Amino acid sequence: MFIVTNRNVNKNGKDLKLFGDTANENGPNELRLVAAEKKEGKWTVNILPDKITEKMKTEVNLTDAGVTYYASDYVAAVLFKKLQAEKRNLLFFVHGYNNNIEDVLERAARLEALYNVEVLVFSWPANGGGVWGTASYLSDKRDARASTGALERCLGRMAALFREQVEKVKIEIVKKVDKQLGSNASTEKRNALIMRLQEDKCPISINMMTHSMGNYLYQYTLYPESSNAHELLFDNVILAAADANNKDHKQWVDKIPCRKSVYITINEDDSALKLSRAKLGEQQLPRLGHHLHNLDAKQAIYVDFTEVVGSSHAYFEGDAVSNSNSSAFRFFDRVFNGESVYDELSFNAGINCYRLK
Repeated sequence: MFIVTNRNVNKNGKDLKLFGDTANENGPNELRLVAAEKKEGKWTVNILPDKITEKMKTEVNLTDAGVTYYASDYVAAVLFKKLQAEKRNLLFFVHGYNNNIEDVLERAARLEALYNVEVLVFSWPANGGGVWGTASYLSDKRDARASTGALERCLGRMAALFREQVEKVKIEIVKKVDKQLGSNASTEKRNALIMRLQEDKCPISINMMTHSMGNYLYQYTLYPESSNAHELLFDNVILAAADANNKDHKQWVDKIPCRKSVYITINEDDSALKLSRAKLGEQQLPRLGHHLHNLDAKQAIYVDFTEVVGSSHAYFEGDAVSNSNSSAFRFFDRVFNGESVYDELSFNAGINCYRLK
């Protein structure tokens, strides 16, 4: 599993103790790539070098002479090869409030096991700077706003690397098609074969879930018109249990680029979002993931999980999806893998919201 993070690194730490509670000492936009693996119940974590070693280049066949390859090139090559070989999809996961690295890794591992996806994590310093309660919540909101540049850089680099990987596949396919069809084939026939072979060779779907306060972070990443967050990268975008204001959410939700759908999940009984609003009284408006009113973003598909998942805040895991036949499990399984779920939903036109059947 790989993690992209702007957390600071404790030079004397090891494995999970490598990561601190604050942003990178070189600034909150500074990113590191980390490889994590769980063996015998314990997480082993290695920070990848900024410029990769000759051994790493050979491992992923990055052999162009004179080219400097970075950790992001290495991770992209490893993931693309793995996803192709295992016929799995990629879920980019942005976590929420009060999560340390171990919390994040454990949740990502559960997502991989439940939904048969490869999870790439964006982790920001979201454990309250070592404080608790309202002070912790406010600290994490400040860290989320400070981390927008890091998330923007991450999304821009991901989009560029994905295009590179797809282009490599396309070049190979074009050569094969030209050899197979010859020079007399019609453009229509040639393009149709290229498209079919490309879908067979590269059937990978990339989707994103932002959870809880991760939505607040994503919201502010989208506001600048020049932001790399506007790059088209994901098939589905899932705004799960969003700890962001319901008010005026259409102003940023309608900016989200996606090939298929933007889903906003809502649970009126969400205990964490109830507490989130109560902590700050009048300063905290109704939360997007907790409120079945003013659902007016044009491209959003609102899905009501109330009465299906109890008081859960993370209803993509745990009891709500423990039965693979449950409507909640089927919903997340399909959207995390780039599919549509309209046949799983019924629509309430009065509030512009779908409900799980």
